[in-house]
Amino acid sequence: MGKTALIVIDMINTYDHPDADQLLPSAETVVPVISGLLERARRQDAPVIYVNDNFGEWRSHHGELLDKALAGQHARLVEPLVPDESSLFVVKARHSIFFETPLSYLLTQQGIDQLVLVGQVTEQCVLYSSLDAHIRHFQVTVPRDAVAHIHEDLADAALRMMERNMGARVCDSGELWT
Repeated sequence: MGKTALIVIDMINTYDHPDADQLLPSAETVVPVISGLLERARRQDAPVIYVNDNFGEWRSHHGELLDKALAGQHARLVEPLVPDESSLFVVKARHSIFFETPLSYLLTQQGIDQLVLVGQVTEQCVLYSSLDAHIRHFQVTVPRDAVAHIHEDLADAALRMMERNMGARVCDSGELWT
């Protein structure tokens, strides 16, 4: 049995994009949940890996993305989730955390075979990441109360697809790192 990592998807965010108004209410509810998971995972020395969109800022690195998000209008959603000194950070270009990133190699090198996916957006990046993790033979857990959505009906369908088609464990965050 390998290690379990907490993967935080796209939460370092300025919320300056076309569907942000639809995403914000859900993001506001998951931030405290993700913050609690971060605290519990870190207490148990579980690896924490942030995988974040670069928002078209191809010359940016994780520090610049973080600084921009913390300087933005919705910094209150980023502050509780700031990576600590032990966190790893991978910048992604598209929806999946695996597409054109070194994440698969990193996970293998760290002996990680179980992923807890949290973040946004359930019906997009979390769904595609879960599929890509499944085809790479990683075990996936998605705490339903730690993923934000734009469209609730699509998010519900996405969670059912992850559970049924990809063998993901869909649970409540309180069941993890207790």
